Amino acid sequence: MLGGFDDLDRTLAVMDELRRRMGVMLDEYDDGPVRGDGSLYGESASWPRVNVLDTGNALVFKADVPGMTEKDVEVSIQNDTLTLRGERRSGNYPDHTLHRQERRAIRFSRSFAIPCPADIDKAQATVRDGVLTITLPKAPEAQPKKIAVLAQ
Repeated sequence: MLGGFDDLDRTLAVMDELRRRMGVMLDEYDDGPVRGDGSLYGESASWPRVNVLDTGNALVFKADVPGMTEKDVEVSIQNDTLTLRGERRSGNYPDHTLHRQERRAIRFSRSFAIPCPADIDKAQATVRDGVLTITLPKAPEAQPKKIAVLAQ
């Protein structure tokens, strides 16, 4: 009877290891574009990777766009939604023989809800060292305010 529990324990351990390995594999493949059109799942929903920071006075979006310049990306805002679009074209090597191509062309579009009122007229976007940084100053009514505490 106790042998059955040992078999079950071994089976569960094997399943846990398989689940762990598959998770690692999917994370590796989804770290960037696998297909020319986006992520492992054929969509660009997870690329580029983006961090959204709230500095108190502004929202800052930082997106990894390696190998891209300001000419390759587009930033737009409509109805409280920030949209990033871009395209990295495949290299053209007319005088060379291509032996391996891992850097594929990609087209992406990601949208983010802007969580508070922003002063769109003062928004800025820059690309430097493969990082697109978008700064959206908050509207005055959305900025933090201090309330004085009075003694009684």
